[in-house]
Amino acid sequence: MAPAVQGDRAGQEKEMKGTFHPCLWGDFFLTYQPPTSAQEPQMLEKAEILKEQVRGLLKDSKEIPTMLDLIMSIERLGLDYHYEKEISQLLDVVFSSGHDDNNLHLVALRFYLLRKHRYDVSPDVFRKFQDKNGSFGDSDAASLLSLYNAAHLRFHGEEILDEAISFTRKRLLGVIEQLESPFAEEVSSALVTPLFKRVKILESRSYITYYGKEATRNEALLELAKLNFNLQQLIFCKELKEVTLWWSQLYSRTNLSFVRDRVVETYFWMNGATYKPQYSYARMLATKITAFITIIDDIFDTYGTTEESMQLKAAIDRSDESATNLLPEYMKDFYLYLLELYKSVEEHLGPEKSYRVFYLKEAMKQLVHMYSEEIKWRDGNYVPTLSEHLKVSMISIGNVMVACAFFVGMDDIPTVNTYKWVLNDTTLMKSFGIFVRLINDLVSTKREQTADHIASTVQCYMKDHGTTKEVACEKLKELAEYSWKDTLQLSLAPTDLPVAVPQMVLDLSKASGYIYKYNDAFTTSGTVKDTIRMIFAEPIE
Repeated sequence: MAPAVQGDRAGQEKEMKGTFHPCLWGDFFLTYQPPTSAQEPQMLEKAEILKEQVRGLLKDSKEIPTMLDLIMSIERLGLDYHYEKEISQLLDVVFSSGHDDNNLHLVALRFYLLRKHRYDVSPDVFRKFQDKNGSFGDSDAASLLSLYNAAHLRFHGEEILDEAISFTRKRLLGVIEQLESPFAEEVSSALVTPLFKRVKILESRSYITYYGKEATRNEALLELAKLNFNLQQLIFCKELKEVTLWWSQLYSRTNLSFVRDRVVETYFWMNGATYKPQYSYARMLATKITAFITIIDDIFDTYGTTEESMQLKAAIDRSDESATNLLPEYMKDFYLYLLELYKSVEEHLGPEKSYRVFYLKEAMKQLVHMYSEEIKWRDGNYVPTLSEHLKVSMISIGNVMVACAFFVGMDDIPTVNTYKWVLNDTTLMKSFGIFVRLINDLVSTKREQTADHIASTVQCYMKDHGTTKEVACEKLKELAEYSWKDTLQLSLAPTDLPVAVPQMVLDLSKASGYIYKYNDAFTTSGTVKDTIRMIFAEPIE
């Protein structure tokens, strides 16, 4: 592929504007004030009272089934970060009890919660429910749903869980029309996205509505969930105001009219990775870093010439104001704004933690080095092998950069080990990057191949194996699922790192899975506009 020439930039900008639709939110979150904001003091006071009532429920739980149901409800309602100590203590009891019941629902629920929380549990507990043909018998729909959700915590080689997914999915599809609301909707949602793969903030918003319809609901728990969500929404709106203001300043100062204005969607994505209040700064930093990644990607991918892209790479390698002279005029303000972000992070972290910014810069250098490798492929009309492609593109997808931004902004990441780990090509980061790369390519390959662009993993697979596009996509879906299993298994494995580190990688994988489930919802963001409004601009009554 021939490199772009400088005189073609106006035509390219026109093409970019035709490809990327305008911002859907404008300055909405700069001025939006949630209707609940005036009641915040009373909401906080009431929430504290209800938290203690729910804490009492946890302390009073003595029977295993009661413990499991209560923990499950608390987690699905998005309240578990208030009760991490209490939940851990109850799960220790559940694990040590060796509870062995002939109730498939309870066995599945126990397996689901224990594996999710990194306990060493075997899927062999389900064998007694199988007959000689591998069938799980005539279990009721609720038990089948619990088994279906539990089985999606499968590791490699756990054939009984593969069989359970196949069996329960077929059986649930066969009975769904006979199920009553709201359980029918619960089954339908699980068949689209199993419980464990869901983005937590979206699940909590959805489950609050579902839980409110259950006859066995606890009113204090329900009221706390509603209050907690609305209080979170107030925090989210403050964060959105800050990142929207930051973006508008970047946009007006740099005059890069070709960029994708997706700061709200970016924040939504990062919020999907973690909504916990203590990670507020990490969310905003990851949003800002991802905004820079988007701009740099568009420069390397479409807007800049090869020469200009290499000049930007050289400047980022130096990460110093003196490198501004290396850049074409239209990049200079953008580059200085990036350096200002680094400086502001150092100031926010303070003297004891400012060393973290070194690793943020190193992650950015690593990213643009991968972009430069892709430019070589593009300019040489080279279609790499799938293996060659993934070695580069599992990093150029931005997974290391975004994860590093989160960790830099998280107070409970105490040592340099985490930052060295995330930059050093670790197995978990590889599987995470491959998973995101594949699901991205599967939904965006058609759009990206309409103009000069590097070959995607789809084209690489087609070349490697001489297959059609349809066959290649099916094979890459299988590989994506394999990479998801890797990510899951490695995230839940014992580690010397703070547990928040692999958990963040896992949750960021889930959030990315949502963004790329049906299309590239980041680029064509109209598909998530209603969901964004529901999470950030519609309080629960």
